[in-house]
Amino acid sequence: MTVTHRWVAGIHAVESALAGGAGQVRRVLADRERKDARLQRLLQHAQSDGIAVERVPERVLAERVPGVRHQGVCAEVQGSGVLDEASLRERLAALGRPPFVLVLDGVQDPHNLGACLRSAEAAGADAVVVPRDRAARITPVVERTAAGAAALIPVAAVTNLARALEDLKAAGCWIVGAAGDAALSIHDADLTGGLALVLGGEEKGLRSRTRDVCDLLVSIPMAGRTESLNVSVAAGVCLFEALRQRRPEPSSS
Repeated sequence: MTVTHRWVAGIHAVESALAGGAGQVRRVLADRERKDARLQRLLQHAQSDGIAVERVPERVLAERVPGVRHQGVCAEVQGSGVLDEASLRERLAALGRPPFVLVLDGVQDPHNLGACLRSAEAAGADAVVVPRDRAARITPVVERTAAGAAALIPVAAVTNLARALEDLKAAGCWIVGAAGDAALSIHDADLTGGLALVLGGEEKGLRSRTRDVCDLLVSIPMAGRTESLNVSVAAGVCLFEALRQRRPEPSSS
């Protein structure tokens, strides 16, 4: 795993980083003009954990996380938060059960990536896999959009996505790709076992090599005139259909 330092910004993202523990947060910077109660509680949490808190002019925050709505706080966090192929295999093997993974084939918009991470974490996915190249990376914009979820769900950046999918098959995953031209509805597919849901990029969808590796292709039924969904919306639909199927049936009294 590559170890670096990065900045996360926004109340949710910094709260999640603090909740991560194990010395993850190195220091917290806060706008010295902000006095609201939620920010004060966050800073007290950091100080109680022995983390250095600095009150600084707002321009310092803007310099640390340019272009991000920081809500008056950012934190320097230990580690890149990104797994490599070997670390991903180790993490999935340690689960002791078939994995539930979201794979994104070339999502380039950081807001879409952040929204996908948030949905994946909320649906209980074990990891998110992205290509190392030609795709959005974990940035403060992604962290902010994910509203803290980026610190909670493992993200793996892989050199060869097709090879990573073969590794997921070896780990017990059924590879299910989302494609608008697929005949089978997502609602009719069996998503109850080991599962890797694969979604393509914003414009081209799944690449041909990725489609070839998939065990099954599914589509999302559309009732209106709109032909396709934003990738983050489509990811949410697929993830929560999988969650619905994977939840145990309520016991009858």
